[in-house]
Amino acid sequence: MTIRKAAPEAEELISYRVPAFRQRRTLLYFAAFESHIGVFPPVRGDASLEKALARFRGPKGNLRFPINEPMPLALIGRIARLRARQESAKAR
Repeated sequence: MTIRKAAPEAEELISYRVPAFRQRRTLLYFAAFESHIGVFPPVRGDASLEKALARFRGPKGNLRFPINEPMPLALIGRIARLRARQESAKAR
């Protein structure tokens, strides 16, 4: 619901066998693992958002949200809005 609200034009799909949201191109993928929820691809293009996400970054820059902590829904919304804006800008 957080992603749907942040990127209302995005459609849900399965890509590479994982759930994803697409708006022309894929905005983000997410998947559950044993100890975390992964969000892909790495977030780039907003320094303040990147700083807020620093503690969740994995080795390749993908995000890992621990299962034993509350999901940071506000950050996930910011990611979706940024990715939607980036994709809209590329389309122009």
